[in-house]
Amino acid sequence: MRRLLLLLGALLFAGFAAADPRFTVVKVDLRTERLELFLRDDAGVPFKRFDRLDAWLKERHRQLGFAVNAGMYHEDFSPVGLLVRNGREEAPLNLADGAGNFFLKPNGVFLVSDMGPRVVESSEYLALAQGVRLATQSGPLLLRRGVVHPAFIPHSDSRKIRNGVGVIGHTAIFVISETPVNFYEFALYFRDVLHCRDALYLDGTVSALHSTALHRSDFVRELGPILGVASP
Repeated sequence: MRRLLLLLGALLFAGFAAADPRFTVVKVDLRTERLELFLRDDAGVPFKRFDRLDAWLKERHRQLGFAVNAGMYHEDFSPVGLLVRNGREEAPLNLADGAGNFFLKPNGVFLVSDMGPRVVESSEYLALAQGVRLATQSGPLLLRRGVVHPAFIPHSDSRKIRNGVGVIGHTAIFVISETPVNFYEFALYFRDVLHCRDALYLDGTVSALHSTALHRSDFVRELGPILGVASP
């Protein structure tokens, strides 16, 4: 990411940290930065870690400026739901019922098209799929049109480190909690502090952030899909 944007990112982080140290926030303006989805190298081997992805990029004269885990995945690191990279669908939309957070409906899709970033309910995606450059499916939705997911319990004792993504205009807003929070608290932070109307949960226990602006590169567990910004 460019030096000026790195400085702005660090300043934004400092402001949010002062307001609520439970959360770290990184904003990516899709008008000036390009988000990408990464999963496997040229030999088909999953990256699994930020440092391995960064090394692969450096071989191509690029540098990883920002990255987060991009949603839930199977034991072979393949995504549980939809994955679209560079306009090509590599894993299909998953509208099945099942157990676990991914299937706590409504779940959703984070996508990027020429119109910018969006978070939509999974069943709405097919009508929007044309022209999508990047998409990842996860669940549950934290917010849908400003409404908190109906299954969230305000005083739930299910607290974990969590990360997710919301959107405002052309900006994707990524958040990772620094202390364990429940789903309801996490959703309210997106709605009441960041003023997002739509936001998607990415994951819990594996939540990790890489940011050169913040001098941080987490390793919690090996990852499946990774969302990132790399330069040039």
